[in-house]
Amino acid sequence: MASSRPTFNNAYYLFCALLLLPAVCYCQDYFAPSRATYYGSPRCYGTPTGACGYGQYGRDMNDGYVTGVSRLYRNGSGCGACYQVRCTKPQCTEDGVNVVATDYGEGDRTDFILSPQAYGKMSQPDKTEELFAYGVVDVEFRRIPCRYWGYNLMLKVHERSKQPSYLAIVILHVAGRNDITDVEFWQEDCQQWRPMRRAYGVVFDLENPPRGDIYIRFQVSGTNGVNWVQPKNGIPSNWKAGATYDTQIQLD
Repeated sequence: MASSRPTFNNAYYLFCALLLLPAVCYCQDYFAPSRATYYGSPRCYGTPTGACGYGQYGRDMNDGYVTGVSRLYRNGSGCGACYQVRCTKPQCTEDGVNVVATDYGEGDRTDFILSPQAYGKMSQPDKTEELFAYGVVDVEFRRIPCRYWGYNLMLKVHERSKQPSYLAIVILHVAGRNDITDVEFWQEDCQQWRPMRRAYGVVFDLENPPRGDIYIRFQVSGTNGVNWVQPKNGIPSNWKAGATYDTQIQLD
């Protein structure tokens, strides 16, 4: 995400800021100080070219309440984390905005480069223009659980995958306060788990994947410590680029 702040139409950003924020569960953790800015987007939403690898899904994820992060990116393992961000100016609300990290970005000593919609949500309804005029604001933030009602942890076969020589997967809907730190696949001929490469963000890939169904497992780091979780079903042998598969796993 670009850290530059373009000119904007006041009424346009006010419309973006008034869109409804989806419900997200809160936690009673402490707030940490930081700074936030916003990036340009013609729809106020996210970008389909973010460093996390969500593609088009990243544009509308969390109804467009998304952010690029800097140190919170953590080499890609921070992708998909949810945060409550609230600014400290008089024009700001007490609750702020709940956002999902979908990109990497650096600004003027900022941890968050918010979508215009998310940035405007931090303001009181009649103070949106004043908040955008600051460009960069001091904020407080805390990590909160992600909630994807009706969705399990999902795997999408990346569009650049090519049967049968190259497989890349995108991990979607990581609920709770959990990070996917590693992914492994089962190598049947040597009877052992082998690592997949984190290509970037939430994209893990593998050259010359095994024939037949591909069984994988995830290393999850979160409130329950570090654990391996494995879907019962593998990625089917006839997998196709762009297809999405349900792991039947619901993280807490």
